[in-house]
Formats: sequence, structure tokens, C-alpha cells
Amino acid sequence: MNRRNCWICKVCRDGSERPPSNLTVEEVLQWAQSFEKLMATKYGPAVYAAYLKMEYSDENMQFWMACETYKKIASRRSRVSRAKKLYEIYIQPESPREINIDSSTREAIMRNIQEPTQSCFEEAQKVVYMHMERDSYPRFLKSEMYQKLLKTIQSNKNS
Repeated sequence: MNRRNCWICKVCRDGSERPPSNLTVEEVLQWAQSFEKLMATKYGPAVYAAYLKMEYSDENMQFWMACETYKKIASRRSRVSRAKKLYEIYIQPESPREINIDSSTREAIMRNIQEPTQSCFEEAQKVVYMHMERDSYPRFLKSEMYQKLLKTIQSNKNS
């Protein structure tokens, strides 16, 4: 997401753009109820991903979303190819977007991608979800980005 073109960044940076009209105060307030609710809403994951990108820690969200897409792959051939790519990008030590997982999870994935199933990244995905929920999510709720977006949405509703 290019920061110059991202509506989220423009709203939160200088108010030069309005949020989508179907982004409601209720949805934005719902994000503060739980990380699960944030991830289940229409705009929550995109706004949270933009926040993580600003924090230079978006690899967890990218991995989580890539796993969600990976689980839907029906073709064995496509799954093998995609599993290797996910490994090279996120799992392999010193990979470009290496995620923080324990060695036993990493080793299990190394074994599983020889014959990848739809669930071979599940454990790593759970670990990453937990990191996001416990670490960056509380910071997101206190962030200027979230607070400014909430105020913008509330003032748009009142005008």
C-alpha cells in the first residue's frame, strides 16, 4: 500500500481525504472491543495493516493474510508452489520478511511443505495472530492513527 495513495494514510495524516462512506462509527468502535472483531470487519484488517506498515512491522499481517488465501487453494500443484513461496518469504531463517516463530514450529513447517496440506502453516499462523493481538493491537488502539480516524468518522457522522 503506497502511503501517498492510501486513503487511510491521507485521512490520518492530514485529513485531505474522507474515509469511505460505508465505514461507520460502529465498525471503528467495534475494533476496540477485541482483536478478533477488528479482524472480522470489512475495513479493520486494512486499517490495521496500514498501521503496522507505518510501524515497520507488517510482515505478521502479510503472513496471516497470505495463509488465509493459501488455505483456499484447492489444486495440489498450486498449493505446493505457494507453500514453497510462503516458506521462502516468511519462514526460512534470514528470509526477507521473516516472522517471529519458535524453532519447533519452523521445523514442523519445513517437514510439512514437502507434501503441503491446507493446514501446514496453521500453527505459525496462530503464533503470529497471538503476537499481533498481544503486542501491536494494544498500541494500535492508542495510536494517533486510530484516534484520528475515529474522530474523523464521528465528525463526519455529525455533519
